[in-house]
This record gives sequence, structure tokens and C-alpha cells, in this order.
Amino acid sequence: MRNEGLGSWPARRARKTPHRTALIHRTATLTYGELHERTTRLARALRAAGVRRGDRVAYLGPNHPSFLECLFAAGQLGAVFVPLNTRLAAPEIAYQLRDSGSTVLLHSPALGALATAAAAEQGVGVRTVVEVDGSAYEELLAAASTEPLDERVTPDDVCIIMYTSGTTGRPKGAMLTHGNLVWNAFNVLVDLDVTADDTALVSAPLFHTGGLNMLALPVLLKGGACVLVESFDAGGTLDLVERHGVTFMFGVPTMFEQVAAHPRWSAADLSSLRLLNCGGAPVPTGLIATYQERGLTFCQGYGMTEASPGALFLDAGHSVAKSGSAGVPHFFTDVRVVRPDLSPAATGETGEVLVQGPNVMAGYWGLPEETAAAFADGWFRSGDAARVDADGYVTIVDRLKDMIISGGENVYPAEVEDALLAHPDVAECAVIGVPDEKWGESARAVVVVREGSTPDPAAILASLGGRLARYKIPKSIVIAAELPRTASGKLLKHHLRTRYGTTD
Repeated sequence: MRNEGLGSWPARRARKTPHRTALIHRTATLTYGELHERTTRLARALRAAGVRRGDRVAYLGPNHPSFLECLFAAGQLGAVFVPLNTRLAAPEIAYQLRDSGSTVLLHSPALGALATAAAAEQGVGVRTVVEVDGSAYEELLAAASTEPLDERVTPDDVCIIMYTSGTTGRPKGAMLTHGNLVWNAFNVLVDLDVTADDTALVSAPLFHTGGLNMLALPVLLKGGACVLVESFDAGGTLDLVERHGVTFMFGVPTMFEQVAAHPRWSAADLSSLRLLNCGGAPVPTGLIATYQERGLTFCQGYGMTEASPGALFLDAGHSVAKSGSAGVPHFFTDVRVVRPDLSPAATGETGEVLVQGPNVMAGYWGLPEETAAAFADGWFRSGDAARVDADGYVTIVDRLKDMIISGGENVYPAEVEDALLAHPDVAECAVIGVPDEKWGESARAVVVVREGSTPDPAAILASLGGRLARYKIPKSIVIAAELPRTASGKLLKHHLRTRYGTTD
């Protein structure tokens, strides 16, 4: 087998465990043998549609078996898979189709109008549009051959162009190679002890690096089962855990918070759960305690699309003792925290996080200058501020660009946000900088209150006294109905600054 990439996974797994369950979706189940056959048929159909090595194949849809079939089929052909965010508008999708040069677009039936509109925009080169999850897709597969392809694919070939969240400016396409994804999966297998008996609940979107690379791919590599859910629902999560004996979950903190807030939380049977992995933001200490009361302990980590995404990992055994920390580097990944001159930051000193390892991207698609600027001596510059303790555990402080300088003092919003979340009336919060005549800049808290509470903004700020230095306590507070987030749960702080970042 000349294919050394992800496209060979279904065949390799099928020859070992063809009858074991690979995917569960709604009431349907796919074995590894069936996944191999369907993936091969789709690869043949794509080749018949003109897809060749290096061509880009895009997918627009929620979590569904066809997403993974398309990923593996593209990998068989040596083509490049481009997952698209379902929450984007047609012009935003068109930009990514145009930027990636995708020639084929597969989409779910519910997003047909959106896919058609995006593909029709000027400059988009999509030649073939395929609707999945229906009779036409099944007929396409049935008509295709199951004869294996023998395309040469190496670990250095690009497997996925995954667009960054675009929290600022235009999203950039991170080129993740087959090797990047394999080594990231190795990190997950080593650091989380994933087994072939694990059943993973995949409710985080597969088009996001967390749901795909930290959960689905490692589980499929090991030979476990993935329960694919089209959209997250707290009550549905509890139902699926009980129904399928889910052992492994991944999500952002807000997902776990919603599950814990559900009326069935205290009575639900969660005895099957073994691994809870959280990413995207630090896990609030109160949330850790809530899950501990049910006998559940978080693993959590820190990463980025450009690192496929794992960089740091905090195992369950240290989740309390090192609460607030993102842990130590994944097994096959190295992390440094440095000063602006790239010299090592001292213990406890705030610096920038640099990441190096076989899971770090090959670069940004079509952006050689941005790629060069993102690396320093072979290390990826994250743009995140952190500090390292005496034991080597790294605490992410904030984005460097989000740091507030008030009266010459550095204020890191993440630290203030964690303190605000301890108040019983605060459900969500974000801290931004606003102009201040006296201090140059001061902190403002934007708070979403818990349902049924009657918030007193002054009391919320007063609760920070004695817990934070005075210069870190926000000078003002705004009560908001909700906080703007990306599909992956990341906060869109530039939206908050636009709306709440003036002195008015």
C-alpha cells in the first residue's frame, strides 16, 4: 500500500476489525468494513468527476458520516479536503472556496441554497456540486467501483486546508499535512489513553479542529466508535451518553456548563464516562468542582488550528492541583514561553507561547509572507501570553493583543474573567479595554447573567475586591443578553470592542 496518509485508514482498519462499529448516526451504524467500501466508492466517484492529486474538495454540512467519507476519499486520491463552517454566510463560504481553489463541493440537503449561492459567486471555481445524505448520494456510491486506488501519498502531503476561526480579519487556511494529523492523533492516544473499546460522542463540529482532530480521528485510528451528532444539545447529550454507553466526550467549557445546568444532570446515568476532554478556553474552577461531585474529572488542553491542534495537555490527575493551568506539552510536541527577544522567560514571567513539533502546520495556504512571519527559528508563534511555574506547567494568560495596559500595569482579561465567573449571578463574561483619560486604558466587563437572577453590577465588581489587585478590577460593567462566539465557541472580542469599547 503506497498510501501512507489518512486515506489508507479505512482499509487498514477494515483488515483488522471489519465488523466493529466505526460510526453511529441517528439510527444508522457503519462498520469499519462498510466505511472502507463507501470511502473507496466515493474516491472512485470523485476521480470520475475529474478530481486528481492536489485538487481541493470542499464539504459544507453538520456532523455526518459523509463528512468523514469525503475526508478519507480525498485522502485516497491525494486530494486536499476543505471543511467549511456551516455558520458562515454565502460570501464568507465563497471566499474560502475561491481562496482554496476548490473544484468540488459536497453539501448537506439543508444547506443546498447556501452552497448553491456560494458556488455561484464570482471567481469561485467549483465545477461539481454533490448533495449528501440522500438518494442521489447513495446512487452515486452504488454506481462506483470498489476497486482500491493505489495513489502515492506521503506524510508530507497536505491533507486538509482548515481555515482559522477568523476572530480578526480574513480567515487563513492552515495547511495540515497527513503527518501533522497522524502525530496529533498519536499525542491524543498517548496522553489520554484512548482504547479500541471507547465510544466517543462527537457533538463538537467536525469542521473545527477540536471535534475532528482531538476526538474523531484518534478514536477511529484506535478502532473505537464515534457517535456523530449534528448539533449540540445538553439534554440530548445526557440521553446519548446513557443510550450508547459513551466513554469519551470533547467540548468547549460552555458545552459542559450547559450539560451541568440541565434539569436531568443530577439524575442522569453517567457511569460509562471515562474521558472528559475540554478545550477552546480554560475550564472554570467552579465547573471542575461541579463535575467532581458526579465523580467526573476533566482533562483539558490548549491548542490552535495551526498545531492540529494539540500543544499543551493537563491530565485528570492534576486537574485540581494545577487548576487554571493548560498543563505540559503533549508527548511529541515542544512548547517554549519566551520574551520579545525570544530568550526564555523566567519562572512566573509572562511571555509568548511558541510551539514546535510534527503536528505543526506546513504553513498558510497561498500566504508565504504570513507563513514566514508566523515562525521564529522553526517555532510557531502563537500570539498567546503565558507563564510557566516551577514544575513546568504552563498557564495561558491571554492573547497578547488582548492585554490591557492600565496606568502602566498589564491586565490580562482571562484572569479577570475567571474571577468574575465565581460570582453566582454571572453565567458568561468577557473583559475588554476601553479608553481612559486618567489611566490610558481601563478594563470593562461585559456580563451575561444567569437566568432568574437580579444582578447588581456594582456588587459584582465589588466581589472582586481582595481577590484581584485594584488595577485589575474593571472600572465599568455592561449587562448583555449574550456574547458573540464562533461555531467552535471562541469569543469574538473584536465584536465586543466594536459595540462596547467606547467610553460612552
